[in-house]
Amino acid sequence: MADGGDRTTWEAVPGAGQGPPPRSLDAIDRDILRILQTDGRASIRSVAERVHVSRANAYARINRLIDDGVIRGFSARVNHERAGHGASAYITLKIVQNSWRTVREQLQALPGAAHIALVSGDFDVLLLVHTPDNRTLRELVLTRLQAIPEVLSTRTLLVFEETDLDPDPAR
Repeated sequence: MADGGDRTTWEAVPGAGQGPPPRSLDAIDRDILRILQTDGRASIRSVAERVHVSRANAYARINRLIDDGVIRGFSARVNHERAGHGASAYITLKIVQNSWRTVREQLQALPGAAHIALVSGDFDVLLLVHTPDNRTLRELVLTRLQAIPEVLSTRTLLVFEETDLDPDPAR
């Protein structure tokens, strides 16, 4: 984490999430998380003032949250349509048993892949993709996904509209 005065940039430690076992968060930690989820560019000074702790305490807490893998990183929330990706879809995949790691690596390399989850139920993987248009989406599914040997079947769910939920301070 680098303190640049009024604005601060945090970079999550590579491999975060494989650190120490989870520990309970206190009310100040939860408030810090809410602030950073709403504004990942908030300065340490601003965070400290809003949670009523010193800058050093806020800095130490944020570093601990990063080191413990609670904070995995910081990113911008993107309006995909305005960014030139007018087609979005959730794609469900049935895969060969015990092939998750291999399939995950191949899915991560797909252009437009935004989220990959191993799930339970009628399918094994849920993949969110953003593409410039439906033609590109079709090509992604028919030529890239279905060409992966471990993928047994796919089902594509087009996204007509999406809304990112802001953190609810009441939670």
